Amino acid sequence: MKSMEEQFKEVGVVPVVVLNDAKDALPLAEALVEGGLPCAEVTFRTDAAEESIRLMAEKYPDMLVGAGTVLTIDQVDRAVGAGAKFIVSPGFDPEIVDYCISKEIPVFPGCITPSEVAQAVKRGLKVVKFFPAEQAGGVAMIKAMAAPYTMVKFMPTGGISTKNLRSYLECDKILCCGGSWMVKGDLIKAGEFDKIREMTKEAVALAAEIRG
Repeated sequence: MKSMEEQFKEVGVVPVVVLNDAKDALPLAEALVEGGLPCAEVTFRTDAAEESIRLMAEKYPDMLVGAGTVLTIDQVDRAVGAGAKFIVSPGFDPEIVDYCISKEIPVFPGCITPSEVAQAVKRGLKVVKFFPAEQAGGVAMIKAMAAPYTMVKFMPTGGISTKNLRSYLECDKILCCGGSWMVKGDLIKAGEFDKIREMTKEAVALAAEIRG
């Protein structure tokens, strides 16, 4: 069985999804799976997030569904209880990270400083989120931080699109990129799941071309 890191590297792009209504969860999951990207980081900032994760995980058990923007231990429990396979936090919260490690829940905390990466390394983490990527210095910052922490890979999210995806995925310190351009809120709200499927296919093709 492939490790989570291997699965992330394989997909190259992780759709970062905001769902305001759980009724959109299954058609969105279907569009992502059919588009060749059986993966979603569902942000836990809406009331519909928990139920959306539950619906996706039940209908598509092989899909890599996780919870993003997790800010509390209670949210960790609710997300995992709903079927989330991984937890992503926007910043490095020691309480959340230590709790996930103690429960053997894959966790990817946000790190944008060497001090935060050092905290992750001390806890044995090999992959961290880098957020907000573009605003925090992008690929140049990741390369600079990765130099002393050779064992760490990064998952940048924030300001990434088809325009700059290549510069990120060409960097060997980057495991995969989080992006919302193929799952924008207005497309979901309008029920344009066919368009989401096509944009997902394009993202998969671009990532495959870049990674070879």
